[in-house]
Amino acid sequence: MIDRVAGKLENYMNLLSARQKLVASNLANLDTPGYKTRDVDFQFEYMSRLEDSKPNVIEPDLPSKNDGNNVSLDRETRLLAENAMRFQAASLLARGEFRKIKSAIQEGRNG
Repeated sequence: MIDRVAGKLENYMNLLSARQKLVASNLANLDTPGYKTRDVDFQFEYMSRLEDSKPNVIEPDLPSKNDGNNVSLDRETRLLAENAMRFQAASLLARGEFRKIKSAIQEGRNG
């Protein structure tokens, strides 16, 4: 049970990490002519992920500027904030699972 939950949390956090890197790359290329925004279809990737597989990177169909770049500062900063909140929630869940394990071990020692 705990291994299953921990594995799902690990996959979720790995996917969040991959998305964080893509968003950071998008922001770093905000002014690069012709650069196209890259992202992952987060829900699809999470639901279909196999262990240790890399997410399928997509180029969302977003409006381009005159130089061909389609990175939106507003969109990318929103994604960074959303990703940070998701990672924090996953971290809290993982800590809760570890507390349960610790409690079970301590009860076993005292019993």
